[in-house]
Amino acid sequence: MSYAAWKLLHVASVILFLGNITTGLFWAAHAHRSRDLRLIASTFEGISRSDRWFTIPGVIGIVAGGVAAAVIGDLPILATGWIFWPIILFSISGIVFGVWVAPLQRRIVEVARAAESSAKAWDSYQALYRRWEMWGLLALITPAVAMAIMVLKPSLPGL
Repeated sequence: MSYAAWKLLHVASVILFLGNITTGLFWAAHAHRSRDLRLIASTFEGISRSDRWFTIPGVIGIVAGGVAAAVIGDLPILATGWIFWPIILFSISGIVFGVWVAPLQRRIVEVARAAESSAKAWDSYQALYRRWEMWGLLALITPAVAMAIMVLKPSLPGL
């Protein structure tokens, strides 16, 4: 494949990836405002499913397309600051997702499915939701900043 084709895969994957994370945060907030634990459980199940269908393939496309485009374009990946720092930010996002976001999503579903509509159940869920929202926002901000760096190509140090 050509440089342009790999770059297109990379950019399309970024759109898929960021779009899915953004809409996940949107729908979670929408369900949260309902205070309906059944709707919340269903929403978080849907978010987890969309991660499997969109976020994970987006990650694969971002990495494959970005590395291939850089290699074909003869760009030194770690020595080019506008490539190196987005890799760091993207990696932070992946760690945050794997260590905090995904486990919290599963726990929210468990709590919301098992709970009766009581104040105690709501409090348990809400504590999980606050943590999920904070980590989810970090998992969105880091790749969004990475995207901005990739587009603007500022003069940043590489390795």
